[in-house]
Amino acid sequence: MRHPSKEIIGTWSNLLRGKKIVLCICGSVAAIKSPEIARGLMRHGAEVYTVMSKAATELIHPYLMEWATGNPVVTKLTGKIEHVELCGKTETHADLVLIAPATANTISKIACGIDDTPVTTFVSTALGTGIPIMIVPAMHETMYTNPFVSENIRKLKEQGIIFIGPRIEEGKAKIATVDQIINAILRFFTPKILKGKSVLITTGPTREYLDDVKFLTTPSSGKMGVALAEECIASGAKVTIVMGPTTVKPPLEAKVISVVTCEEMLEAVVNELKNNKYDFIFLPAAPLDFKFAEKTKGKISSDIGELTVKLTATPKISGKVRKYAPKSIIVGFKAEYGVAIEEMIERAYKRLLQNDLDLIVANDVSRSDIGFGSDYNEVYIVDRNKNVTHIPLMNKREVAREIIKKAVEIKKN
Repeated sequence: MRHPSKEIIGTWSNLLRGKKIVLCICGSVAAIKSPEIARGLMRHGAEVYTVMSKAATELIHPYLMEWATGNPVVTKLTGKIEHVELCGKTETHADLVLIAPATANTISKIACGIDDTPVTTFVSTALGTGIPIMIVPAMHETMYTNPFVSENIRKLKEQGIIFIGPRIEEGKAKIATVDQIINAILRFFTPKILKGKSVLITTGPTREYLDDVKFLTTPSSGKMGVALAEECIASGAKVTIVMGPTTVKPPLEAKVISVVTCEEMLEAVVNELKNNKYDFIFLPAAPLDFKFAEKTKGKISSDIGELTVKLTATPKISGKVRKYAPKSIIVGFKAEYGVAIEEMIERAYKRLLQNDLDLIVANDVSRSDIGFGSDYNEVYIVDRNKNVTHIPLMNKREVAREIIKKAVEIKKN
């Protein structure tokens, strides 16, 4: 019977579908984060198997990890030679060994080839097999900065072992956040199809002010653009984001240019294209089509009761890009509201031709499941020959991956 906990596999995305991850847990209080890490990986499609040291079992019970993953937990090695099954040269071996949390003790044992706990035995076997290993340290800061521990970490990095974190806070080398850990793993498994490429992305809304307090805007969250940025970075690209006002946090590795108005967004894009070469340009931002003809200084009093304003058109950013990036692959976006699919595609294709784009991505923002602010999207990608690729409802990170694939195909051809 399939364990009920496995029903969550793939509920966020299928970016880790088919991946088998061994989660090793050491005796740190950060072990309380391990169930959340496991289930986050599962929600992205992974199958997770847990290995615990004796010290870890004294902090959280193995039953908790069995509930979290839906798989039996290894707390000691038996005649089943679990370490060989999951980390040996077998057809059933794991794709990744993740040690989260990892203590100074276990890190140093691994660096010295000591193999005396289920965790170190699994890692030792994985090292011999060549299975990728990621280590997420968690300990007091003074232990992390101990010169012998630092030396051991250096030795492990030289062997290709990847370290995630830690966060130095309150005198502690705290475990990386769950999001940081999961994102690092997503990046690791992302094909590097943009290695060495430069990417420019616009994202978020813009604002046009009536006075110094009130403004007109769109409901764009910027999530699609940030998903594209995350996926481009994971694919090996250097990314610049021109970002309107939004609460969504961009990737730390991206160069971010913050803007407010449509004119500021256009100016930032033009300046970037004048001074830098970009291989790919993605334009999912939702800048306003109109602005106030006049802006009042200060604050318009609410006592006036009624106010008539005049709006004027703002410049179309997607229509200006080709002039400054004649050799770039440019991907535009066209949001429609409640129109038929055929009409949405026709309008998108017309925009593609008008603005000399290579691809355009169309979607219907009237739907609550894929509209502004949603973590999901369903889009239609249209090329110059009016070929249409339908990307069904899925996580925006997955949608971003499919858009990037299409852009790379265009580049190759």
